[in-house]
Amino acid sequence: MLVVDIASLDNGYRNGSLVPVDIVRQIYSRIRRRGERPVWIHLIPEEETLALAESLGPYRDELPLYGLPFAIKDNIDLAGVPTTAGCPAYSFTPTRSATVVARLIEAGALPLGKTNLDQFATGLVGTRSPYGACSSIFDERYISGGSSSGSAVAVAAGLAAFSLGTDTAGSGRIPAAFNGLVGLKPTKGLLSTFGVTPACRTLDCVSIFAANCADAARVLRIARGLDPQDPWSRAIGQPKAWDPRRFRFGVPSREFLRFFGDESAPALFDDAVRRLEGLGGIRVEFDYRVFDDTANLLYSGPWVAERLAAIKDFAEKQPHTLHPVTARIILPAAGLTAVAAFEARYRLAELARAAEQEWRAMDFALLPTAGNCYTHEQIAADPVGRNTDLGYYTNFVNLLDL
Repeated sequence: MLVVDIASLDNGYRNGSLVPVDIVRQIYSRIRRRGERPVWIHLIPEEETLALAESLGPYRDELPLYGLPFAIKDNIDLAGVPTTAGCPAYSFTPTRSATVVARLIEAGALPLGKTNLDQFATGLVGTRSPYGACSSIFDERYISGGSSSGSAVAVAAGLAAFSLGTDTAGSGRIPAAFNGLVGLKPTKGLLSTFGVTPACRTLDCVSIFAANCADAARVLRIARGLDPQDPWSRAIGQPKAWDPRRFRFGVPSREFLRFFGDESAPALFDDAVRRLEGLGGIRVEFDYRVFDDTANLLYSGPWVAERLAAIKDFAEKQPHTLHPVTARIILPAAGLTAVAAFEARYRLAELARAAEQEWRAMDFALLPTAGNCYTHEQIAADPVGRNTDLGYYTNFVNLLDL
């Protein structure tokens, strides 16, 4: 059975046992068996992808992503292919690809098409889309997570070697967790957001879904870099060094560890703590209150107004075309004031300074990606409340520029 991860495909291409054209045919066969919906919003016709694969010619070392098929979240532009952001009435066809997409194609990667998402990347559930609700590959009763739902499922189901998503509040991490993947959310500005339909422009990141850390890091090396077309792009240095044989990892105090009714998750998390200690890690308990207070600013504060700013003209003219839950979240932001925005900025600055104190005691924090994974039925019963629960461990990250 074909294993569609970067290392396996690359090894096959190098030794001549695999060729991109055959891989493309096998992937499209898988997609036909599975059905395009709800994973794909727009799948590039097979003959076009085959022609692109054929044009690569024999294996070339100078193409570090040679023949690797990848999927693109449908709020990221691919030239000549509609961008809908999960809203058919919003659809437009870009004439050029997003910077990050162009860099990957130049490196030899093969775009397969655009994947499903929570409309306008507003949600962590993967159910707020007129193109259908994705499910976890492990159990159809459970959500896929979102907003990058289709991008996660495409990789987890063996339909792509890697994929691109976006992450503002956890959209590239939650669906990775719910589908057994690595979800790499880079520092803000490390990957260009030029050609990305924004959710919150000051917070948005392009994220990477891959089977493992090595695959994700490989894509990151190609995709990263300062982009003068993107005002939010920036040159970012190396992270601080720490000794992998003896390191300090932070764990929230027990009162702040929340699993929202998942009875097995606490023991699994404790096991992860023990495993890190076995690798030489020193457990440091830290005050998660600072990070929780920060997380609450994202939707309870004026940052939700950024989501409205991103689609303001469209939302004013065609509010009826929005998903009901998306409209419920975004449209009331019109009533927020500049005073509220500044007050929230002041509060965030206070929290960021307090967070600095916590970081001095640890090299990194060990957190659940999400406390629980919900069924479609549970999400339908409380779409906003459950979504808030899902962001408990993720919402603070971009606000604190981590």
